[in-house]
Amino acid sequence: MKHNEKHKAHRIAWVRAAVLGANDGIISMSSLIIGVAAAHVDHNDIMPVSVAGVVAGAMSMAAGEYVSVGSQADIEQAEIALEKRHLEEHTEFEKSELADIYINRGLDPDMAFNVAEQLMAHDALGAHMRDELGISGHVAKPIQAALTSALTFTIGGALPLLTFYCSPTQHLTLTITLFSLASLAVLGGLAAFVGGASIVKGSIRVLFWGALAMFLTGIIGNLLGT
Repeated sequence: MKHNEKHKAHRIAWVRAAVLGANDGIISMSSLIIGVAAAHVDHNDIMPVSVAGVVAGAMSMAAGEYVSVGSQADIEQAEIALEKRHLEEHTEFEKSELADIYINRGLDPDMAFNVAEQLMAHDALGAHMRDELGISGHVAKPIQAALTSALTFTIGGALPLLTFYCSPTQHLTLTITLFSLASLAVLGGLAAFVGGASIVKGSIRVLFWGALAMFLTGIIGNLLGT
């Protein structure tokens, strides 16, 4: 009898970076356009501001992801190096430490020590990375995260810009709002689908925050004016 399990946990890192970038691009740029338009800025002046916003936002996303994920990678590498030294200098203590982890998870002491001994004989560092440090082997990749976020922000931010370019002036705010909310709903649902989560819940979550951002930005733009 065959049992085919298809887990999606391995997709978490790139799905997170892609969704965060695209989501931020749509919300940031649609909110920016709505806020500037609500301030009664000339229609022809909105496009340069929006393009600058896309470039600045993409670079900000890339820098933020690189610093964040890079810091995570540095911590992981430092922990791995420390664990290597401990395994070389205190092998028996590390074996007992690993066995204690398995005992706390429900194994009886004899079996826990037997499992710890066999796992350390096979791959001592891998066992301690996984069970003691919680590092699964998927080491953080800062450059990949930075490029993914910058690219998806640019794609997400380009959608409101394209809508703005094609929208009639008198219905600009309404058109961008509706199109951006529809894009966010699709994005949230797609991200949930790829991750194996609830599509409805994913869409509603993104829609709420997107609508709130556009609403508040529009109010501020209208109050401040030009």
